Amino acid sequence: MKPGFVSGLSAGGDGHKKHKMAQKRRVAGWMLLAGLAMVGRGAEQVDGVTVLLVVGAEGEAEYRTQFAAQVPLWEKVAAQAGAKKVVVGTNAAVDATTDLERLKQALAAEPKTGGELWVVLIGHGTYDGKDAKFNLRGPDLTATELATWLKPFNRPLAVINTASASAPFISKLGGANRVVITATRTGNEHNFARLGPYLAEAMGDPKSDLDQDGQTSLLEAFLSASARVKEFYKTEGRLATEHALIDDNGDGLGTPAEWFRGTRATKKAKDGAALDGTRARQFHLVRSEAEARLTTEQRARRDELERAVEALRESKAKLGEAEYYGKLEALMVELAQLYGTVGGAAGTK
Repeated sequence: MKPGFVSGLSAGGDGHKKHKMAQKRRVAGWMLLAGLAMVGRGAEQVDGVTVLLVVGAEGEAEYRTQFAAQVPLWEKVAAQAGAKKVVVGTNAAVDATTDLERLKQALAAEPKTGGELWVVLIGHGTYDGKDAKFNLRGPDLTATELATWLKPFNRPLAVINTASASAPFISKLGGANRVVITATRTGNEHNFARLGPYLAEAMGDPKSDLDQDGQTSLLEAFLSASARVKEFYKTEGRLATEHALIDDNGDGLGTPAEWFRGTRATKKAKDGAALDGTRARQFHLVRSEAEARLTTEQRARRDELERAVEALRESKAKLGEAEYYGKLEALMVELAQLYGTVGGAAGTK
């Protein structure tokens, strides 16, 4: 008798086949229930979330407008989400404090636990072969410095560096419960990067909601923006000089948008490295109505269950069919029960 089979069924007869079909139907049913529970639109306040926008030195006057235009787009999304907003790099200097020091102070003032912290770097970058820098008015910000300042945080982090030569920020900042996005795949892609405006627009664009669940995840915004960058170079007849990466599994390697089909990475790395995307799908600023009803604890448990489902899918080839569907059913049952509890509670208000 194989694990997960009910008593009285033969391992090789019609009972075996019927059981497998019934098991698959049950799993599909639980998946449908869990999916339906997440359908719904509407913006609710995000608990303890901060969006920290850092605008760098424009270098040339033509870039000032491009950088400044991204700020209100992010501010609008943050306002819709009810998130706290902090901006560094746009105000005229009133004392000798540099933007680098202002950024350090802003991070020091943030709670080290709680809701998501989004750090968005808008500007130019450089790389000297050892350390990547984000160009600020005054002293520049190095990837090493930012990594040090973020080390005390034990809250979900999204670090988005839209600058040129930004790729080394991934290896410095990648870690557990973090999503890191860079505009380039190496530090040597030093030409002006165009990811920033497209990403800022994608965050507030319903068309970026690729899985149609009523909310745009950070992964979906990354994929939408990357597609627009690719289209820009194609339309202009230019050789692409930037290739964005996203890292959310902590290995500091990153995955390009071209490796995704829909919201799932399908191409396998040659060295067998794990692919990214699962955690980034769980980062939202403006949440759907159903998502917003979850408590912080429920959302954390839901995220754990979803990651467990993804890990199980990755190991499917190593498991027997009955064992795989048995484990998948258990996870989907708990997910459906979690959403059912939320829906029931909401109905009593």
